Amino acid sequence: MSQQSSLFEQDLSRFYQFLESEKQYSPHTLSNYRRDIKRFLGFLDEQSIYTWHQIAEQHIRQFVSQIHRQGLGGKSIQRLLSALRRLFRYLLVNQQIQNNPAVNVRAPKSPRKLPNVMHPQQVEHLLLSPETLDDPLMVRDYAMLELLYAGGLRLSELIGLNMADIHWQSMQLKVLGKGNKERLCHFGKPAQKMLKKWLKCRELLIKEGELAVFVSNRGVRISATSVRVRIQKLCRDKGIDQRVYPHLMRHSFASHMLESSQDLRAVQELLGHAHLKTTQIYTHLDFQQLAKTYDAAHPRAHMRTRLKPQAEMDTQQQKRKRK
Repeated sequence: MSQQSSLFEQDLSRFYQFLESEKQYSPHTLSNYRRDIKRFLGFLDEQSIYTWHQIAEQHIRQFVSQIHRQGLGGKSIQRLLSALRRLFRYLLVNQQIQNNPAVNVRAPKSPRKLPNVMHPQQVEHLLLSPETLDDPLMVRDYAMLELLYAGGLRLSELIGLNMADIHWQSMQLKVLGKGNKERLCHFGKPAQKMLKKWLKCRELLIKEGELAVFVSNRGVRISATSVRVRIQKLCRDKGIDQRVYPHLMRHSFASHMLESSQDLRAVQELLGHAHLKTTQIYTHLDFQQLAKTYDAAHPRAHMRTRLKPQAEMDTQQQKRKRK
């Protein structure tokens, strides 16, 4: 793929620089873009396509069909197409192509998978810390779990927290979410208590000048991988069989909040979702519970006694009068 690489490499390098500096895409998103576009370049090489102008809509459709047959799901294909649309839009603006060949191509539909959640009692068991908790790293792990659940934080938001982002008086955190959008997340007294306990331990580990709230045993900002590993270890120690991961705490937060409040807009705001339809997936999780509530509360959900017809009631009244 050397011929193709030499022709595309310069343009792609400028494109990724544009995404990083001007669009401020996260390293995770950039990594996904690079991987998806690399896969597309492999397809182009198979088709002997070596310039942007050669790419037509039919090639995008062929590529989508190919990766779908290979087992790639609809959601992954949708993400891949998003990367291609963004690339071609960039090339179009820079007058390197005359149209966007990916603009009308859609990913195949796939069943929407409901997110997993933990039962409130499971969460309580997970967050129940020992009375004598003196290991600094364990204190940190409990503090991270408390904030993940209390504020519905994403993992990237948790590890990105700086000391200046904690507002003690209002009990809120300022986090940087998707698309570099800031929002305020609330936390309660249990999280406040554990967070304060961790900040005392933090002083024993912190390297000079480090701003991060959560640090590793080396005193620098903790990594996403370390958070996942530590949560899994804590679950094993507590005998929890369910696979627990950081985003599961966010799912559980959303489901429990919606179940208690029934306020979809408020939950959307708390989660930092740009679109309400993203939040609506959590309404499906509570359908069975809502059905039980309806059956128990609604007067006409089911008829416990058979109402007698009026003619039958009149006949019974006449019999009573004759007696």
